Amino acid sequence: MPDADAHSTTATTDTIIEVDGVVRTFGRVRALDGVDLQVPPGIIYGLLGPNGAGKTTLIRVLATLLRPQEGRVRVAGIDVLRDPTSARARIGLAGQFAAVDEFLTGRENVEMVGRLYGASRREARRRADEVLERIGLSQDAGRQVGTYSGGMRRRLDLAASLVGRPEVMFLDEPTTGIDPRNRMELWRMIEDLVEGGTTVLLTTQYLEEADRLADRIGVIDRGVIVSEGTADELKAAVGGAVLELTVAPQDREKAVEVLVAVTGEEASVGEGGRRLRVAARNGSRTLTEVVRNLDAAGVLTDDIGLQRPSLDDVFLSVTGEPPSRDATEGTDTSDALTDDQAEEAPRWRR
Repeated sequence: MPDADAHSTTATTDTIIEVDGVVRTFGRVRALDGVDLQVPPGIIYGLLGPNGAGKTTLIRVLATLLRPQEGRVRVAGIDVLRDPTSARARIGLAGQFAAVDEFLTGRENVEMVGRLYGASRREARRRADEVLERIGLSQDAGRQVGTYSGGMRRRLDLAASLVGRPEVMFLDEPTTGIDPRNRMELWRMIEDLVEGGTTVLLTTQYLEEADRLADRIGVIDRGVIVSEGTADELKAAVGGAVLELTVAPQDREKAVEVLVAVTGEEASVGEGGRRLRVAARNGSRTLTEVVRNLDAAGVLTDDIGLQRPSLDDVFLSVTGEPPSRDATEGTDTSDALTDDQAEEAPRWRR
């Protein structure tokens, strides 16, 4: 495989990732149904969507692990379908589960991937030491990976992806299932990547993660990009303020009836049935009318107020369902490969 150092330039166009009309099916399931996507260089692009929406399938296509039945894909100026080998020299991939060898040490894992990228043994060790220091694993680099915690394995997987100095990094739900402290550490590392010139495409189930990291966000549903923009643009498109209130469980049904009657919008319910949210398109006038009607209905509120729309509201608006909060549901289940489909995937790690 060519050494990534040999590639010092990126595509001169305004996009570093281009996806045009990509279709990928698994039997009768259209995991990707004509996806169009353009990502400019030097940003973090967040890809959101329900389980089974096609996120992981799209990542696999971009990373040359799956071939689409239709469409065109270019990464860093390279047609990944015509020249997958050159594309692989420019990309890194960290999936939903850390792809590390438990019987090797942390350093040996990273050096191995460096050698697969075409680096000499000496250069692979130098790069391994560099990225292990960068992600805070230098002191543990000589330990067998089987002794690592889950968060350490995640960071090691990212280090292995970085050793090839990729122009484009694909991160498929990299923080699913890890604790908040390690998640924040990974957030900082991802931000450092972009500061160093890498473009990142990130899929995530955590909307606060996309809100914190992503310069632009695309929402994919049923294999199609259904909404795209900055976080602020997507929130604004929901339609103004959101009314939030907390009521006693026994008053929930009456409160929902009032909210629907006043706003004409569907109310979402959270926090054990006590917390209600609804779009308030007329802002303070909606708030005043809701308070008046709740009082007339004999419903007491613990608190009530107007909030800006969140990405949760965007997600619910464009997909018709709330985002999953269960980290165990992070796998894009419709994207799971059958044995026959797995045979189709090239035998390379990154």
